[in-house]
Amino acid sequence: MTKNILIRKINEGDRAAFIKMSRDFYSSPAVLHDVPDEYHTRAFCELMRSDEYLECLIFEADEGEIAGYALLAKTYSREAGGIAVWIDELYVLPAFRGRGIGGSFFCWLHENIPAARYRLETEPENERARKLYARYGYKEFPYLQMVKETPSFQ
Repeated sequence: MTKNILIRKINEGDRAAFIKMSRDFYSSPAVLHDVPDEYHTRAFCELMRSDEYLECLIFEADEGEIAGYALLAKTYSREAGGIAVWIDELYVLPAFRGRGIGGSFFCWLHENIPAARYRLETEPENERARKLYARYGYKEFPYLQMVKETPSFQ
């Protein structure tokens, strides 16, 4: 179990670590498909520009080592009656899994980033993640999501 987990906002010095973890996340079974490599850099640039739409939290373990990250997207939800925070990505490096970092993140999130609704996605087969989310009050949402890609958007 990790004794102390520091959760902090990403900074310019985290560029290489973030991009590597982001690539690892998108090549894992946690997502349906990989994304073009430039998307990792675009996300980092947006994070450095502003936290208006996207915010990244870096997890540091006891030894000050980067242990993972969470990427949050913010929107207003009429249905929820206020701000909705999408936990767009939650990634813990393999060496740090099973140490309570995910649970520490959810406790920190709910105490420090108020929202009318917190929302996330997971693959149905990802039982470990689903159990973690359920422990912190998340439940399946009855909506089927639909998406339209606009590949020419820059």
